[in-house]
Amino acid sequence: MSNKTKHKRPKYTLEFKKDAASLVIEKGYTHEQAATSLGISQSALGRWVRTERGTAKTATGQSVSGNLTVNAELVRLRKENEQLRMEREILKKAAVFFARELE
Repeated sequence: MSNKTKHKRPKYTLEFKKDAASLVIEKGYTHEQAATSLGISQSALGRWVRTERGTAKTATGQSVSGNLTVNAELVRLRKENEQLRMEREILKKAAVFFARELE
């Protein structure tokens, strides 16, 4: 499959995911009704609903507590952590470089 024909998965905002899940949880829509009316897949909606209810499973089968907000915060913090590690490595290399310059 070439890159031009490769299907990209759409990205949805946290607010959209929470609103979609609330249609099923609070308003009583079925997964099929909500997914069809929003133009999303039933599997994605099912994941969002399970996450909001706090019954999502990891790949190892362990239960994950929390909701979409907590998961979004975790993703944000992991990205920030990776950025800070990269900056720290750059600063270490710069410190070694400038220390050699002073010799």
